[in-house]
Amino acid sequence: MTIDWRSKGFWQPDGAIEPERIAAARPSIFGGGFTWPLLVVRRAAIEANIATMAEYCRRHGFDFAPHAKTTMAPGLLEAQMRAGAWALTVATPNQALVLRRLGIDRVLIANEVLDPVALRWLAAGSTAGWEAYIQVDSIAGVAAAASAVASSGAGEGGVIRVLVELGHVGGRTGVRDLDELATVARAAAEAPGVELAGVAGYEGQLADQSGVDAFLEQLAASVSRLRSGALLPDQPIVAAGGSAWFDRVTEGLGGLRGSARLVLRSGASVTHDDGFYRERTPFVRVPEEGPLSAALEIWAQVISVPEPGLAIAGMGKRDAPFDEGLPVPMEIRRVDGAAAPAGGLRVTRLNDHHTYLAVDDGDLVPGDLVRFGLSHPCTAFDKWRDIPVVDEDRRVVDVLHTYF
Repeated sequence: MTIDWRSKGFWQPDGAIEPERIAAARPSIFGGGFTWPLLVVRRAAIEANIATMAEYCRRHGFDFAPHAKTTMAPGLLEAQMRAGAWALTVATPNQALVLRRLGIDRVLIANEVLDPVALRWLAAGSTAGWEAYIQVDSIAGVAAAASAVASSGAGEGGVIRVLVELGHVGGRTGVRDLDELATVARAAAEAPGVELAGVAGYEGQLADQSGVDAFLEQLAASVSRLRSGALLPDQPIVAAGGSAWFDRVTEGLGGLRGSARLVLRSGASVTHDDGFYRERTPFVRVPEEGPLSAALEIWAQVISVPEPGLAIAGMGKRDAPFDEGLPVPMEIRRVDGAAAPAGGLRVTRLNDHHTYLAVDDGDLVPGDLVRFGLSHPCTAFDKWRDIPVVDEDRRVVDVLHTYF
């Protein structure tokens, strides 16, 4: 991998440079080798967040399988594995393919997979010792898995491991009640080439704690229901957990400790944010268990101040997430390098390449830089191919590469 003219934010109009050479030189992002806008990751925050979540899971008796789709950055995924992650989670077979090529031995696909091409690949991978799991919520999903194993040529030992998924009304995938879950589980247990490994659910779309707790109670009850039918292995996998309610997951499923492998899948915790998750992190409710720190920031330049109370920054939807809240102005860096507070700035909207800033207090001039915090990291990383990792002086110490 080299950094060249294709790497947004890096200024390499001629030739190419290896990330290792950039890291060894430790350049400042303000030193001329970068241009704006520029997404960076703060190393100290990343390291602290990874350590916090690893310790949280150990303390509560959960295995961690963080959702890789947040970053799809090998450097961060490898750091999470080194910190003790049991597996990594993905959303699609393509993401699972990336992780297998990166050498990740165990992957959860937290989604239904019915594509026979992908299913045959999963079956063949199992014969080579690669451990992957998919979710099923229908008889059709079980049948597709069984058919793929039969036609894969994987031979003896070829298997597709499945978790029966419990959902909720108004949610996305997942069976809607325990009777249906038992029906799908029995089909999986009886299908040749299919191995029923446990159950899974996702509580992140539920709006309040009472709804989350009720859902997790039902997920825990599903284990008893399937055990009564002799459908589960001795230590079934029970997987759940977004990044907004993982404290309720560890509480709601905690009664299964010792009789099941409990798996938490929270992915956004690796970078946290300055918007959606800052307000919704479980560590707001249980601060003694945390904290997490925002690790992502975008620096953008003020390119126009066309009228009083309005400034335009050269950053837009191509650069920053906007689906779960707009970027948050955090700091102003003047042309001479002086820092100023950004409390009088508000982002009101984004175009493809322009950010509208309401200037309620203070002033901005063309050429000023604004540091923005972001909301929702899952739609930030996919906009950048190469991302500098910086120390607290904004000197580059590493470069992440993303695979989206």
